[in-house]
Amino acid sequence: MAHTIVKLTVKDVRFPTSLEQHGSDAMHTDPDYSVAYVVLDTDCGLRGFGFTFTLGKGTEIVVCAVEALSALVVGKCLQEIVSDFRAFYRLLTSDDQMRWLGPEKGVIQLATAAVLNAVWDLWARAEGKPLWKLLVDMDPEQIVSCIDFRYITDVLTEKEALDILMKAQAGKQQREDEMLKKGYPAYTTSCAWLGYTDQQLKQLCTDALKSGWTKFKMKVGADLEDDIRRCRLIREMIGPNNTLMIDANQRWDVAEAISRVSRLAEFKPLWIEEPTSPDDVLGHATISKALAPLGIGVATGEQCQNRVMFKQLLQASALQFVQIDSCRLGSVNENLAVLLMAHKFQVPVCPHAGGVGLCELVQHLILFDYVCVSASLDNRMCEYVDHLHEHFTSPVVIQDAHYMPPKDPGYSCEMLDSSVQRHEYPEGEEWKLLMK
Repeated sequence: MAHTIVKLTVKDVRFPTSLEQHGSDAMHTDPDYSVAYVVLDTDCGLRGFGFTFTLGKGTEIVVCAVEALSALVVGKCLQEIVSDFRAFYRLLTSDDQMRWLGPEKGVIQLATAAVLNAVWDLWARAEGKPLWKLLVDMDPEQIVSCIDFRYITDVLTEKEALDILMKAQAGKQQREDEMLKKGYPAYTTSCAWLGYTDQQLKQLCTDALKSGWTKFKMKVGADLEDDIRRCRLIREMIGPNNTLMIDANQRWDVAEAISRVSRLAEFKPLWIEEPTSPDDVLGHATISKALAPLGIGVATGEQCQNRVMFKQLLQASALQFVQIDSCRLGSVNENLAVLLMAHKFQVPVCPHAGGVGLCELVQHLILFDYVCVSASLDNRMCEYVDHLHEHFTSPVVIQDAHYMPPKDPGYSCEMLDSSVQRHEYPEGEEWKLLMK
């Protein structure tokens, strides 16, 4: 653990996914899945890898923010960081000048996530464990010591968090064994991006059903009649007994969301995801209350900017499914706080994933949640999107529509050098060819 960080490198890595409409939704019609990719070098040769996710333009701004944070990281010893991880988290999020850019939201928080993800990867590698196992093997006191409870003690104190973790010790080994054998249940979003043709949707649903998928999410929000037609098509494809979710990606106002989802209720979606602005806590609460008689829940979180927003969404009964994101919040530290708050409010966690590497990262967090926090799989599943996994040294493994626990040490953040070089923006070969 006596590894001193001697260098931080960050690169702008982009993939031209907009060319084939991968990732297209009602608000983000032409995304180029991208990352601000961080590498930490130590004096002992061990390296840590991390990133945060973006949609192309603006990644260079996140890179600048990471570079601004680098002075707070370089020169630090890993043992020094992890022995008081809460203090290190606050060091990054509470710099008296840079916090003005947030605080704890927006570009500066994305940059913080990238840096902290690399630190967690470095720690797990130093211990020779995958990140989920590093967390599972920690005692409850150590987990709690990684969390910044500032601003959330009105709903979750350190003692309450410790009590939750202590209670979950019962049956912990059995749940870990279960995950190693069966994996964590997943759902797919790969079949129904908004820019896909009907023929693509049909073929992808057919293939997914043959592969054992039973839970499907589709994009909605552009045109009502088109939404109705596409919902009918996918419901016919997957049958009445498989699970369907719909995702509007923040397209609607509150009243419009209620009206539009009510028109789609005949297709029996489990949830409507991001029906309105991610910052509108009371709007989500209004939508949740209106849709409850229809048996449709509200899911949100992929653009929920920090633990305080999640706290308010939970306090207001504004969501029925919590969607943590491994790169939007302040890395593992802040996600731990949200997992514990969600458990206190008895709201299931169904993480957001996809993009570039989000599946690789968030699988670690949801495995920890089941083994050490929630101890439940009721109404719980983790998103899966079948894009860009080939660019990682330890890509996700899906078997029978379940995430199989990673085995390699680290946080599964490391990308292939060849992929980074080819897709670095704007000098990589991929982008040089596209810009000709």
